[in-house]
Amino acid sequence: MGNTTGKELDGRIALVAGATRGAGRAIAVALGERGATVYVTGRTTRERVSEVGRSSETIEGTAELVDAAGGRGIAVPADHLEPEQVRAVVERIDADHGRLDILVNDIWGGENLIEFGRKMWEIELDRGLRMLDLGVRSHIITSHFALPLLIRNPGGLVVEVTDGTAESNKGYREQFFYDLTKNAPIRMAFALSHDLKEAAATAVSITPGFLRSEQMLDGFGVTEENWRDGIAKEPTFAISETPALVGRAVASLAADPDRARWNGQSLSSGQLAKEYDFTDTDGSRPDAWGFLARYTTGEKPDPADYR
Repeated sequence: MGNTTGKELDGRIALVAGATRGAGRAIAVALGERGATVYVTGRTTRERVSEVGRSSETIEGTAELVDAAGGRGIAVPADHLEPEQVRAVVERIDADHGRLDILVNDIWGGENLIEFGRKMWEIELDRGLRMLDLGVRSHIITSHFALPLLIRNPGGLVVEVTDGTAESNKGYREQFFYDLTKNAPIRMAFALSHDLKEAAATAVSITPGFLRSEQMLDGFGVTEENWRDGIAKEPTFAISETPALVGRAVASLAADPDRARWNGQSLSSGQLAKEYDFTDTDGSRPDAWGFLARYTTGEKPDPADYR
């Protein structure tokens, strides 16, 4: 079907938790492109900036992009570590529509806490636990309040966004707290696939590859227009992808009437790009995890062979 989309999700209601930037923003936009009404939540608004400190990326901005894509974007400020704020978001969705069809847990915002190359006991405990709060506890709180609304109608979809697949994460993710934080959503999706069976709902985890997010581009000192200049700093950047790829992956899952076949599985944007025949914005189809599986063993695969 390529990248041409219809309005398969017209009338569907989605909550993308953590939609300020990066993968969450792209997922919200891709769902809107297919006609969904998308509630976008996060901590950074035009009036208030989260600890991440990126004031130019707001939930209002994401909602406007959803509108421009053809859906309906609704920005609702929420800290997903605050149960009453999450409860209020879900109660609003219930009052507005009486249903929730798609839940995407993309809450994170802990990049500034990562300290690679240090042992578990060398990391300040508060920093490590904050990572777990941001990337694990927030997902649990959100699912706790949102799933009773999602299962009200059969066929719902829950997506846990993480970094890495079950296969790739068999190896150590370089740092104790990061390893736990990014493996937990994979297991959460697996567990939810069992809890949601009676409701005929599907739960999966999904990971982008080497994500060329706004924050990552800034870290490399490049823009989307000249991103290839970053390869000199990090050779694996050659296999990177825009957030649009994982956005299209989630939208394709949501629009697939046979998505239950994926229930409980750990998926990647590159894998689903092949399955559903879509590409990144430049027309390529990056398979970052396939490339990295060889690269990390000392081989020197050509990135062009994985695009």
